[in-house]
Amino acid sequence: MEERVGRGPRAPVRIPGFARLDPEMGMVRFAGMASMVQSPEWARGVLARMEGTGWSRLAHLLLVALACAGILLAVKFVTRAVRRAVDDGNADVTSDAERRADTLGAVLTNAARVLVVAFFLLMTLQEFGVNIGPLVAGAGVAGVALGFGAQSLVKDVISGFFLLMENQFGVGDIINVDDKHTGTVERMTLRITQLRDSEGRAHFVPNGSIVRVVVLSKDFARALVDVEVGYGTDPDKAFQVLREAGRKLHEDMPEQAVEPLEVKGIEVLGPSGFIIRTLTKTAPGAQWEVARELRRRILLAFRETGIEIPYPQRVVHHRGEGRADN
Repeated sequence: MEERVGRGPRAPVRIPGFARLDPEMGMVRFAGMASMVQSPEWARGVLARMEGTGWSRLAHLLLVALACAGILLAVKFVTRAVRRAVDDGNADVTSDAERRADTLGAVLTNAARVLVVAFFLLMTLQEFGVNIGPLVAGAGVAGVALGFGAQSLVKDVISGFFLLMENQFGVGDIINVDDKHTGTVERMTLRITQLRDSEGRAHFVPNGSIVRVVVLSKDFARALVDVEVGYGTDPDKAFQVLREAGRKLHEDMPEQAVEPLEVKGIEVLGPSGFIIRTLTKTAPGAQWEVARELRRRILLAFRETGIEIPYPQRVVHHRGEGRADN
């Protein structure tokens, strides 16, 4: 190693295998790398080009990649922190705040991914000498043209934005869309809403085509159970048996059946018996489970108390003509 010290500018330090170590610039230029590595002609050409500004460009791209990764990690951290903040600790029941946090987290993550990819591509083009100013301006013009040519896509995005802002429904809600699609919301984006029905089928509904939505799990629900009994049964006795079955159900399943059963009265006078209507307030989305369990308990209670569940009957009156005696 040779070093020359003087009063003037410091001379570069010579290092075998490298071009020089410049104390003022603070960087090492790998000029001798092409001669040290036994590589094909094209590889030596690439390394020769990197001797100029290639390494600085690569360093800039690495910084951009690290910044993009940091943005994605920050978004993921924020969504997890918000989800943890609204979590009530009850895994059986998903609250409205938890569903909203899941929905906004999914939309924010998807938007961050798109923006990060676009930012990385633009910065890559800029590092390789491409002027991105006209590209950005052209993208604006192309966006206007796309808005006219793909009006349904723009309509879907705008409708999805207002669905999220107004919090009409969220991930985990059970909804009915235009009396055509019923299921649990699995995923929401600015363009589509994905549902999963009771048979496991996935429904992809564009947000712009949604006209009417019925949310079946908003805040609370009610299990409606109609019970038919024979005309020979005392209505007051039947009411008492139903209330007792509802009280026991509420004690055994307080998280699903949040209130005891309410007997509304006789709803219909049918051909074989009269129908008693009952309502039970339940947690969101638990009305079907509560209704099935309540029917089972009512059946067992009727068997114990001797209350008859009617079956279709038909009374036939036969009129015969009298015969004259000869």
